[in-house]
Amino acid sequence: MNNNENVTETMKDLDEETLFIVSQTFKALSDPTRIRILHLLSKEEQSVNQIAEKLNLLQSTVSHQLRFLKNLRLVKYRREGTSIYYSQDDRHVMNLLQQTIQHARHE
Repeated sequence: MNNNENVTETMKDLDEETLFIVSQTFKALSDPTRIRILHLLSKEEQSVNQIAEKLNLLQSTVSHQLRFLKNLRLVKYRREGTSIYYSQDDRHVMNLLQQTIQHARHE
């Protein structure tokens, strides 16, 4: 089997749900603000206020992006009193992000 046949066979194995999730994941990683948030959360959990302050973003912007990332199960949250703390929830995607950052930096 040559490379073209391998690619064609692999594409047949992708169902619509898988295709949708993969495309949404790449969509999440195509936005600079979401990349910055994910990169920050790859290091330690943060509250919305902490993220907004560290990345110099509006709280509403951070909340909107976190909602998008949470829906894709790329981030998770925990409640402590009245505060909500976010952290990364998908090590595979975080590895992909870190590898891409290293690639961009030529490391």
